Amino acid sequence: MALSSAELRDRLKTFSKCVCDGARLMVGQGDYEAYAAHIRKTHADQEPMTEREFFRNRENARFGVGNRSGFRCC
Repeated sequence: MALSSAELRDRLKTFSKCVCDGARLMVGQGDYEAYAAHIRKTHADQEPMTEREFFRNRENARFGVGNRSGFRCC
């Protein structure tokens, strides 16, 4: 059964999102949209970080910024 071009485009879009999300997780960058949805759902009293703040927060966690134990990724 052949896929229509719209179905193929949707499947490729979904696949590329999965690949990109996986690559981001491998380098310590989570999915901002998933984070924002989680905060809105489970912490309704808190405002989610902006996308830029989220990126910086994940970078800092990855490289141990502010961590007194001396951890660094590289």
